[in-house]
Order: sequence, then structure tokens, then C-alpha cells
Amino acid sequence: MPAPIRLRELIRTIRTARTQAEEREMIQKECAAIRSSFREEDNTYRCRNVAKLLYMHMLGYPAHFGQLECLKLIASQKFTDKRIGYLGAMLLLDERQDVHLLMTNCIKNDLNHSTQYVQGLALCTLGCMGSSEMCRDLAGEVEKLLKTSNSYLRKKAALCAVHVIRKVPELMEMFLPATKNLLSEKNHGVLHTSVVLLTEMCERSPDMLAHFRKLVPQLVRILKNLIMSGYSPEHDVSGISDPFLQVRILRLLRILGKNDDDSSEAMNDILAQVATNTETSKNVGNAILYETVLTIMDIKSESGLRVLAINILGRFLLNNDKNIRYVALTSLLKTVQTDHNAVQRHRSTIVDCLKDLDVSIKRRAMELSFALVNGNNIRGMMKELLYFLDSCDPEFKADCASGVFLAAEKYAPSKRWHIDTIMRVLTTAGSYVRDDSVPNLIQLITNSVEMHAYTVQRLYKALLDDISQQPLVQVASWCIGEYGDLLVSGQCEEEEPIQVTEDEVLDVLEGLLVSNLSTPVTRGYALTAIMKLSTRFSSVNRIKKVVSIYGSSIDVELQQRAVEYNALFKKYDHMRSALLERMPIMEKTASNGPTEIVQTNGETEPSVVEPKHPPPVTQPTNQATDLLDLLGGNDMVSVIQTTVPTKPASAGGELLDLLGDLSLSGIPPITAYNKNGLKIDFTFERANPNPNIAVITIHASNSTETDMTDFVFQAAVPKTFQLQLLSPSSNVVPALNQGTVTQVIRVLNPQKQQLRMRIKLTYTHRGSAVQDLAEVNNFPPQSWQ
Repeated sequence: MPAPIRLRELIRTIRTARTQAEEREMIQKECAAIRSSFREEDNTYRCRNVAKLLYMHMLGYPAHFGQLECLKLIASQKFTDKRIGYLGAMLLLDERQDVHLLMTNCIKNDLNHSTQYVQGLALCTLGCMGSSEMCRDLAGEVEKLLKTSNSYLRKKAALCAVHVIRKVPELMEMFLPATKNLLSEKNHGVLHTSVVLLTEMCERSPDMLAHFRKLVPQLVRILKNLIMSGYSPEHDVSGISDPFLQVRILRLLRILGKNDDDSSEAMNDILAQVATNTETSKNVGNAILYETVLTIMDIKSESGLRVLAINILGRFLLNNDKNIRYVALTSLLKTVQTDHNAVQRHRSTIVDCLKDLDVSIKRRAMELSFALVNGNNIRGMMKELLYFLDSCDPEFKADCASGVFLAAEKYAPSKRWHIDTIMRVLTTAGSYVRDDSVPNLIQLITNSVEMHAYTVQRLYKALLDDISQQPLVQVASWCIGEYGDLLVSGQCEEEEPIQVTEDEVLDVLEGLLVSNLSTPVTRGYALTAIMKLSTRFSSVNRIKKVVSIYGSSIDVELQQRAVEYNALFKKYDHMRSALLERMPIMEKTASNGPTEIVQTNGETEPSVVEPKHPPPVTQPTNQATDLLDLLGGNDMVSVIQTTVPTKPASAGGELLDLLGDLSLSGIPPITAYNKNGLKIDFTFERANPNPNIAVITIHASNSTETDMTDFVFQAAVPKTFQLQLLSPSSNVVPALNQGTVTQVIRVLNPQKQQLRMRIKLTYTHRGSAVQDLAEVNNFPPQSWQ
């Protein structure tokens, strides 16, 4: 059989291929020749064939059939064969293949070989792909080589020990004695690998961390020698002595000094030296400075040192390299909470980064800018951020608008400034704001009584300029409906009042109803605003005409509103002024309080709910926590408990009749619970404004001879639903079925999924407290489809 071609010739041949198919043909032909050679047990050219196979493997072609040949080369006595064999084993084998276990004995023999280079090959291979079984078998040999005086072997043994510890952490103790003298070594290779080994041990074991803290002075001494030493050609990189070792030592000092006062104190001086003496003109120096900054921030360093670290990051922001600027912004974002004042000094530089062309830098600069906003700089920072909002890419607008809203709500110097800022956001990025921005702004305007005339005038002007920003149009429609009389009367004191007639205002709102830019929700706001103006303007006949037109609209939502409003005009005109009076001032509280954002005819409006509580109920303190566990862990949504105002007896029937002709019925009731004399029935109806909301009324009855007191009904639903639990009619369930306790549950089911509910019942019966849980899964399909 002719001698196979050399590796160099194979590379040259493959590079002449003009197409992928031609290259594949060459590879297949050569692989066939190599297979034939392997079958014939050709020892002469095995090394050459495996080398070619490794090249093909690097090109992405399959080379697994050479695994056993690698083992044969490892077992050879020739160094050239061993070198290719071990290289092939590292590339073609891993611990998922059982073949690698056949190498264990060869590696053990080579670790005890008389030639250091063969020992080095064995250490490299074990450190690269040794499995946990191999590491257990060979850890003793590695530990022995770690103690040798040969620096070539010690550095390789230290790296191999790192791999052994990662695979078998319980063997860590074995290497502890060998680490004592490692840092005394003069050879930089041994020092570097020793620091890597110590770092690995400290990260994996708190005991090792405590043990190695006594080495801090020695590490500080090594780092000082590196900084103060003169030019050393074998370690110099861009004028800095062994930056790789410096970075590794700084990383180890960071681990050792974290949460330890003594260690941090010992390294404060050297960190200051590194920070002030390192050259920053080259990237090498910047890498060391960055590690120094991270170390200063992680340990218990002095305040002056932390300011120095933040100043270094501030200098990074002026660097021309985008990567360095990005790293600086990310690091400042992490430290802004702990060292806010020091970061504030670089505010102007950070704001300048908002103009950077790189999107990653812009995003980090935006996040950091919002983190720097406080009561003192709110005006200046908002000016910059609003300018950024005007000019930034669409992908930034949503996050930037949300950030401006939150910052304005937290630090607004005045209500007028707050309103102006949010209106500026709505005019520039209204399509990108969060869904809750409209009700939040409505609530803000409602509470700012002295700003009503100014706000409605500003919003009216904004409507004349642009009706494409739907959130802005919705807020403006609501305000014009509420405060249209102030707009027409020209009572604005904050700026020059404009002269507007009632017809002009109605023209604008009617324009919104017919505009193609208006969404169905916006049209609902506009129609409601027109209806409200019937009690504020004198043009009632025109308003009646507009409302009646939309009674036959193809938009069901709009049609329903118009029909309801027509009913107000025709049947209940004497109630219209009371129903459409101005919204009262609202207090913003948590979702479980008496104030809530309620859905009114499909239009989200804040409203104050006057709590009318039944007699106090004694409940366990951990009741809310228990309820959260009803559906187990993350499959829960919180339950909003609200109260409803009691309705005047005289008008109650008339109000209920407004929607009487439109309600959906025909959903069969179910019995959700029937135990120990307590029976819970569910009846259903659909909320007209939103077909996704099911209104469930519970009826609790008691067939026993004794009243059930302190009755509390609670419910929980999966996360895909939202549940609102209104107040019960009473907390006493009368005996002998002489009465029922009713309570209303509203369930929002936007995805039309099958309804599931867990209920919790708590009551006192015959002097003893009773508590029970139940699951309701038999909801009729009509209630959720």
C-alpha cells in the first residue's frame, strides 16, 4: 500500500477546492484511505493519519472512528505518537463516551514518566476531559506533582487540580497541604495557576475561604512587586508587568475581602496604588483598572477609595472604545444605589451617552439616568430625558416613557409641572405608554382641583394639533367631558385663556367619533364626554341628536353606550344631572384599600368607594397568607376585596332598569358547596360593557337550627384570571334557611379559559370556629365561553 499523503499536502489540496461539494468529495476520499490504513493496523503511518483526521474534525467533518487509534498512540513509547494521541483524545473524546476510561491506566503511567513533557501531556489531558471517575483514580498522582520542584509540572498540575476539584469537590482537602508553598514560587506561570486554584477552592468552600484569608498580605506583596518592578521582557504587555497575573490576584482579593473587615483593611492601600499607578492609555491598563474597581466595590473599602473607583469609571465614559464605555455604564448602574452622590458627579457625562450611536450604550445610559433622578435634579434630568424621548428609536420609547412617569410621580416639584411633563410624554410618545397611564393621569388631574381649567385648556389645544396619540385623546376627552364648562368660560389663570364656544368643543368631540384614527375605546371616551356635557352646556338638543345617531352604530360597545344614554334622556332625565356630576377627589392607595380604579361602561375611571362595612369579623392574622396558598405557589393571583356604596332606596329600581333590557341570562346556577348545613349557590350573569367579565353572585344559606356568625367567604383563581370580591350583604347566615347572605364576585377571563376556583369558608357555629376549603370546577360553559 502506498504511503499516505502528508498533513501539509492534504491541507493544500483541500484549499484548492472551489465548491463545498468538491471539498466534501476530497474529505470522503481521504477518510476512506485512513479507514483502510486503520483496518490494516498500519503502525508506521498511524500518527500521520490521526493528525489528518484531527484537521478534518476541525473543519466540521465526523472523525469519531479515530477514537481507538488515539488510545493506541497514547500507549506508544514514542513522544511524537503520544503527543498526537493525547491531542486527539482531548478533541475526539469526552466523559460521555466510555472509551475514555480505557485511558486511565496510560495516563497514570505517564504521570509517573521520567520525561517531564510526557507528564505534561498527561496532566493537560486529564485537566481537559477527565471524568469524575478518572479524577478520583488519579488525584493522588496530581497532588504528588503539585509538590514537585519542577515549575513546568507544578503549573500544569495546579490547573489539573482545578479540574479535579470541579469534578469531585470532596477531594479539595487533599490539595490543601500542597497549596502552602505555591505563592512563594518565583515563576509567574506557577503563581498564575496557583491563584486560579486558590480562587476555585475559595469559591467552593466557606472553610477554605476562611483558611486562605491569612494569605492576603502575601498576595498584596506579590501585587506590589508586580506594580513596582521595572521592565521585564518575558512578562511585559504594552508596558505593564504581567497584567494577567495582576487581574487574577485582584479577583482573588475580591473574594477574600468580601464581608471581612480585616482583609479589606489589609488590601486598601495596594488597591489605591493600583488605581493611581496603572497606565490608562492602553487597553491592558483599562482591564486592570476595571478589575480594581470591581474589587473596591465588593469589599468593605474606605469611602475615599470608592469615590476613586467611581471616578475611574467616569473616565471610562470618556474613552473612545465603545466596549469600555458600556462596561463603565453597567458598573455604575450596579453601584448607584450604594454610592449615589459619587455617581451624581458624572451625571453630565452619563447624559451625553444618551446621544451615542450604539444602542446598547444608549439603553444603559437611559437606565442609569433614571436611577440618578432625585428631588434636586428632577427638572434638569427630565428636560434631557424628554429630549431623548423625542429623538430616540421606537424600541426605547416605551421604557423611557414609563421611566418618566415613575420619576415624575415620585419627585414632581409641583402638580402643574407633573401634568405638563406627562402631557409632553403623551404628545411625543403617546402610542408607547403603559396601559395604566390614562387612568393614572385622570386621577392626577382630578386631584389637582386648582389646575382643572389650565389642564382642560392645554388638552383642548393638544387635541386641535394632533389626534393620533390615542392615550392623549382619551385623557383629553375625559377632561373636556368633566370640565368643559371651565374651558368655555375661560377661567384659566395660569396662562392666557382661549375663547372657545360650546359648538367648537362639540365639533372636536364629534370629530373624534368619526375619525379613522380613533380606536373603539377612544370613541367610547368621546361619546361619554359628549353625554357629560349635556349637564354643563346648553346645547342639549344637539347632544341628544349625536347620542341617538350612535344608538344604531355597528360598534356594539358604542351602540350600548348610546342606548343607555338615550334611556337617561327619555326615561330618567330627572336623574341625569346627579349621575353625570363631576368626579370627587380621589386618594391613591393600595389595591386592597377603599379607593380603586373601576371599570365604568368600558371607560376606565377612578372612583372613590365609600366603605360600608358590616359588623367587624374576627379573623386569624394569617388569613391572607393562607388564601394565597389555596392554589399552590405561583398559580395564584391576588384577590381584590372592595366595598360598594349602598344605593338610595328611591332610585335603586330605576337605576337597575337602565340595563335591564340588555343583560344576558340563561346561565344555569350551580351549587358550589353543601356541607354541615351550609350551602353556597352560584348564579351568573355577564357584565354588559365587557363580555370577558363574568359576574357571579353567591347565595349562602344555613339549614341548621343555629345562626352561623362571623361568616367570611374568600376565593382564589389561577393567574390567567383576575378576580374582584365585593363586600357581602351580611356576616351572619340565618338558621333554618330564613335568609341568605349574598356576595358578588367579578372574574375577568380575557383568554376564555375554563374557569376554576378555590374557595375558603370561615364562620362560627355553635360557639366553635369552622374553616373549610373547597374547589369548584363545575362552572357551566356559558359562564366562561
